[in-house]
This record gives sequence, structure tokens and C-alpha cells, in this order.
Amino acid sequence: MTEPEAATPRKRPWMWVSIVAIVFGVGAMVLVFSSRFGVDPRLVDSPLIGEPVPAIELEQLNGQGPLALTDLQGEVLVINFWASWCFPCRGEHPALTAAARDYRDQGVTIVGMIYQDQPGPVNAFLDELGRGGDNYRYLLDPNSRGAVEFGVFGVPETYFVNADGIIVGKIQGGVTAGALRSTLDQILAGELPTL
Repeated sequence: MTEPEAATPRKRPWMWVSIVAIVFGVGAMVLVFSSRFGVDPRLVDSPLIGEPVPAIELEQLNGQGPLALTDLQGEVLVINFWASWCFPCRGEHPALTAAARDYRDQGVTIVGMIYQDQPGPVNAFLDELGRGGDNYRYLLDPNSRGAVEFGVFGVPETYFVNADGIIVGKIQGGVTAGALRSTLDQILAGELPTL
């Protein structure tokens, strides 16, 4: 073997196969992800969308008596499953209390469904971060009846109900002020939230 032959690297066919596989993989990822661009990924489809709000009655926090979700028909509801131990719930809390304040005169009620938590830590959370006004209701769900009825995977999770009592949207994960505002504006305009 001469020196020039030894210095020339051999072409490896597996290298071309790897390059083709990488290009194909990147192209497939672009196709998958581009189909959801422009849509809030947390606003997700749910088998409950289009269904009436479950007819459950739960005790309100601080002994204010029971409240059935169906008693709130005629109001637009934001039903937020949360807990004091949930870190993302702390982050979304200001957006929820602001929405309660900003949409109070438009017939919007926020329902905080307390998920696998106790009144003591819940009250400490609310004392620290603030409570919503008279259109922000807090419901205890000690046996997770509400969570089961809604099919909650984990907290935070938020459902939107129109004034006719029909579930029209769901956000998985923490809500932002922008997502709350755009979703509520669409519902109040008689539209379905954009999925």
C-alpha cells in the first residue's frame, strides 16, 4: 500500500444512511409541530367539551354551605382545579383573581376546585396570595368526586363553561392572563374557544 492510498479515508455507506435518517427525522418533526403553531398547546380537546357541566354539589371553603355547579347556570364559569401544594397553581393564581375582578360585571364566576388538599393549607395559600371577590367560589373536593367527574389528570387544570351550562374548553397546566382573557372574550361573544 502506498502512502497516498493510506491517507485517503474510505467512504462509509453507513454515513450516508445516517444523514438521510437525520434529514427524514427533522422533516417529520417539522411537519408534526407546524400543524399546531399559533394554537395555545394547553388549550386541549376533551371528551367533556359539548357536554353539560356535571351535576355535583360540594361544600364551599370556610363553611359557607354547599354549592352545586348547576346552580350557577346562566353565568360563564371558569372551573380551576388547584391545590396549595401545587407550584404552577401559585403562578396562575394572580391571573385567575384578576379575571374574576375584570369580568365580574360580565357574568363570569371563577370556581376554585380544591384538589386533594385541606382547608388549613388552602386558607394559608389564599391569605398569602389573595382571594378573589364575591364571584370567586372555592369548593372543597375531599373525595375527589369533582376531579373524577371532570376526568382531571393533575393540577392545575381549567375548564370553561358557557352560560347555558355546557363545557366549551379546557386548559391543561397553568393558565395565563392572556389565555384566560382570549378564551373568556370568545365565550362571552357566543363563540367556541379556538382549539
